Amino acid sequence: RMFVLGALLRGPMHGHQIRRQAQLDRTELWTDIKVGSLYGALHRLVAEGAIEVVRTEQAAGPARTVYALTPAGREEFIALRDRTLREVRLRPDPVDLALHYTDDLAEEDLRTLIGDRRDALVARLTAWRHQREQAEPYLRGLEPMTFDHTTARLRAEIAWHESLLEQLPKLLAANDHGGAPTAEGRQE
Repeated sequence: RMFVLGALLRGPMHGHQIRRQAQLDRTELWTDIKVGSLYGALHRLVAEGAIEVVRTEQAAGPARTVYALTPAGREEFIALRDRTLREVRLRPDPVDLALHYTDDLAEEDLRTLIGDRRDALVARLTAWRHQREQAEPYLRGLEPMTFDHTTARLRAEIAWHESLLEQLPKLLAANDHGGAPTAEGRQE
């Protein structure tokens, strides 16, 4: 929602322009936007009154519907943006839940799984840094900081995985000595 409303904040556009902007900005890398879902979002936003169809253009190619932000859409964008800048959302990582159910894994197998996950994060960080280098000449305003934010998050994830791997023998030994808790909270 915020991406479409923000794009139209700059002025009326047809759906293909918005989709192209999302592809050029590679928004799927740093947001939860799926480029293929933009047309569905446009139709929903029209139905909700946040944007409106201002005209249809047809040149050599297919007809293009041009959308514009409504006053209600502008208000919604401002509210979404401001709320997002204020809120701190730390999404749960399913790996934390999976770690609770590893009693049946040998230490070596668990170490391999965690190491593979860490290695995938290292590869993602390397790719992200490469993308940053490629994008550097085109970055403006606060855009470099959005790259830095993702870099910092990836580095923190890698550090956590390395800490887990380092502490794994001690953590598993403590679990073996204490026994697994029962439903009543007692140790078996």
